[in-house]
Amino acid sequence: MDLSGRHALVCGASKGIGRATAHALAARGAEVTALARSGEALESLTSELQASGATARSLVADLDDHDGLLAAVDALLEQVGPVHILVHNTGGPAGGPLLSAPAEALRAAFHRHVLSAHQLLQRLLPGMQEAGYGRMINVLSTSVYEPIPNLGVSNTTRAAMAAWAKSVSRELPSGITINNVLPGFTDTGRLAALKAGIASRTGKPEADVHAGWLAQVPEGRLARPEETAAAIAFLACPDAAYIRGVSLPVDGGRLRGI
Repeated sequence: MDLSGRHALVCGASKGIGRATAHALAARGAEVTALARSGEALESLTSELQASGATARSLVADLDDHDGLLAAVDALLEQVGPVHILVHNTGGPAGGPLLSAPAEALRAAFHRHVLSAHQLLQRLLPGMQEAGYGRMINVLSTSVYEPIPNLGVSNTTRAAMAAWAKSVSRELPSGITINNVLPGFTDTGRLAALKAGIASRTGKPEADVHAGWLAQVPEGRLARPEETAAAIAFLACPDAAYIRGVSLPVDGGRLRGI
């Protein structure tokens, strides 16, 4: 589980699962570059990581702006050197039925998720090949296996990401792997916003929405971001070298399929 000498780029690192992942990788010895749109939140994170003795820096970029994103990553590669671990994590699309979603919502979600992941991997792959070590972990959703009601655009996009990753897993050279982590109900701002949206749309109290979620989870609670981050960190480590192209649920047992 030692990541000393490895450089990790964590997208969406300013909060939630991304922030917890930056801490988990740093705790295992990785040098961490934390990427997000919010410079202020990133500075807070990197200060925490540096205070713990880690080598960390921030990179302000937006996964919706591919030109700006790739320019920032190119500058990082030139100044710091290759990235060995890429954690692709970004905010999910807005909720709602798929049939009522405009075409632009699907186009924007595909652009943010699949196309940014594809271009980032293409940019970082030469450095991984040179090092003989590479890991890409995508933070998706359990909707890859079981679509979630009223998250139509998200369900579609997450499934596309999983199919992309599985296809890429067959093409990557030895020593470079790609896998997906599928968070279940996780105690983050994203889940809180979804809860509020469901309550507003249905007229149910938020407490009832929350109780309905927990009733689906054998563990009987929400996940902590740190629990998902631990799974990501494992997949990033040398011990996970023979795991390739999988989608790993971290859902407290909510999924019903085998």
